[in-house]
Amino acid sequence: MDNKQAIRTGRHCVSLMHAHLVFVTKYRGKVFNATQLTTLERILRDVCKDFEADLEEFNGEEDHVHLLVNFPPKVAVSRLVNSLKGVSSRQMKLYHPELIQTAYRKNALWSPSYFAGSVGGAPISIVRQYIEQQSRPT
Repeated sequence: MDNKQAIRTGRHCVSLMHAHLVFVTKYRGKVFNATQLTTLERILRDVCKDFEADLEEFNGEEDHVHLLVNFPPKVAVSRLVNSLKGVSSRQMKLYHPELIQTAYRKNALWSPSYFAGSVGGAPISIVRQYIEQQSRPT
């Protein structure tokens, strides 16, 4: 995606924020197949829309999924993650009841933990150098 298209503009803020999220199934159970991952992607895209966020990339394996989300600064990553995991867990039960016997250990699809990393923009060393080189008044 071209960065100029991804830049969000609001009344008082211009932003370009991306997060790489990784969700792991409960006890790292190998539960997903291709059909279930397709359903999961659709569910996660819908949740992102509710937060005015965009799910730019999605992929997964049998026991975890990766998401690249472009989100506005008014959204707390922890709230977005909580909603993504909660809604997807509830809706996957409805769309794929076969998962209830294999995937829902202790009535949960996902491990309570997750990975969230900020991505995009310049490397930290470049940002640090840019800030250090600002003309500070004497």
